[in-house]
Amino acid sequence: MKDEIHPQTLDSSEQPRNALDRLIYRFGNFISLLFIFTVGISFYEVLMRYLFNAPTIWVHETASFLGGCLFVYGGIYALSINKHVRVVLIYDLVSDTTRRWLNVFHHVMGLIFTSLLSWAAYQMVQDSWLTPFGDIRLETSGSAWDPVFPALVKGMIFMTLCIMFVQFFLHLVQELNGLRKRKDV
Repeated sequence: MKDEIHPQTLDSSEQPRNALDRLIYRFGNFISLLFIFTVGISFYEVLMRYLFNAPTIWVHETASFLGGCLFVYGGIYALSINKHVRVVLIYDLVSDTTRRWLNVFHHVMGLIFTSLLSWAAYQMVQDSWLTPFGDIRLETSGSAWDPVFPALVKGMIFMTLCIMFVQFFLHLVQELNGLRKRKDV
């Protein structure tokens, strides 16, 4: 009974579909170790603050930066292994062909969504990386430590959205090829 609930092997639909997805999946598994680092520095901050009464100025912003970047990366990671949000109540009841058409709709909507968000993110990056006269000056946090993390997070958001756009495009091509090759379509 337990094997039915938690199968030992992944469903083939939950495997990376192309070379980009495989790269994202492998890199995501590697950088997930940064969560351990984030916990470690947070633990260090608690020790320094409450045991030695010597709080740091860098831990909170570093942990927020790393957590934010990993969260943003999670979007392309989930898409790479087909673990994104889906209305399974409908999806599980329809035929394989209808699922493919639902996937095509999903990928087209994803292309529109990521292209619009990429444009907004580009504007955000431009404002946080350049002065009004075009000189490079990264936005900082404004704290006592004043790192450039806000500008870097915005750059990460833009880069991730661009990658997600490419992912949606590749997945759309794969779905359309799958539909074209099916005899009953």
